[in-house]
Amino acid sequence: MKPSIRQKLDLLVDRLDEIDRMLSSPDAAGDMAQFTRLSRERAEVEPVVVQYTAFRQAENDIVEAEAMLADPDMREFAEEEMAVARGKLPALEVELQKLLLPRDPNDERNVILEIRAGTGGDESALFAGDLFRMYSRYAERQRWPVEVLSASESDLGGYKEVICRIAGNGAYSRLKFESGGHRVQRVPETETQGRIHTSACTVAVMPEADEVEDVDLNPADLRIDTFRASGAGGQHINKTDSAVRITHLPTGIVAECQDGRSQHANKASAMRVLAARIKDVQVRAQQSHIASTRKSLIGSGDRSERIRTYNFPQCRVTDHRINLTLYKIAAIMEGDMDEVLDALAAEHQADLLAELAEQQ
Repeated sequence: MKPSIRQKLDLLVDRLDEIDRMLSSPDAAGDMAQFTRLSRERAEVEPVVVQYTAFRQAENDIVEAEAMLADPDMREFAEEEMAVARGKLPALEVELQKLLLPRDPNDERNVILEIRAGTGGDESALFAGDLFRMYSRYAERQRWPVEVLSASESDLGGYKEVICRIAGNGAYSRLKFESGGHRVQRVPETETQGRIHTSACTVAVMPEADEVEDVDLNPADLRIDTFRASGAGGQHINKTDSAVRITHLPTGIVAECQDGRSQHANKASAMRVLAARIKDVQVRAQQSHIASTRKSLIGSGDRSERIRTYNFPQCRVTDHRINLTLYKIAAIMEGDMDEVLDALAAEHQADLLAELAEQQ
């Protein structure tokens, strides 16, 4: 293990002892804000210290076994102990490096998911509907509620645009690599010649913003317009100016919602989307800065990038960023996405480990 990593780990051991002393203090519960912060920090530090303790125990086992080599009666036993301990060290060290990787502060947040039809006309809108169903089914498997915030349906089905909120612990960490261009190759139902058409949609996955802490939305910077909703939606449609459009004047970012039952509900949804979009701009600016110093395989935030192709005639899904091809398109479209998402997360982790090694 490199000295710099060992030094970090020794500091964490000391920090855990310090936190435990502070939490066990008689007046620790007097400041609940600090008590909560320390408890959260302890939950993050303890797994690292436990792993480091196991690593040091394996090192100690080797030292003790080496001391027994001089005894002929213990030599065979000592060699076996050394072999076992040395076999544990590489895996323990890799796991420690993973635990030391910087965490994305947005990983545990809910998600604002936007899907927009692109090239391909009606077929693109139908594919947008298929993608929305795929993500909704995946959310159901995780027991994450899905709330549609805004939807613009196409004439033949599907969506020109659909925006939804997916609420769940760790939702962003699982779905954050889905942003980008999604391409579909299949024979549309309206195609009489049996020709394969190619169309595309763009997906944006944004961490839901805490309006108070994350995004400073000054009321003076907002222009709020109301208008009469259009489209299917029941008797309340076209009778009142219930639809809401909010423009953030400094950035020009716009969010609108007309699917709620009242102007108040639409305003709340539009504010939620607006805050997420502003936060997303900030996140992508940070990612761009990181990408300028090193090449990142995943998570560039560039939505013009084609990230995945869904080929229905060949039952094939290919993620172009990690050269992953799976021949299980039906299962994936029904929300069985874990194999794809796990591979993307593993590649991202490997990229971070490589960067960590370069810094040592």
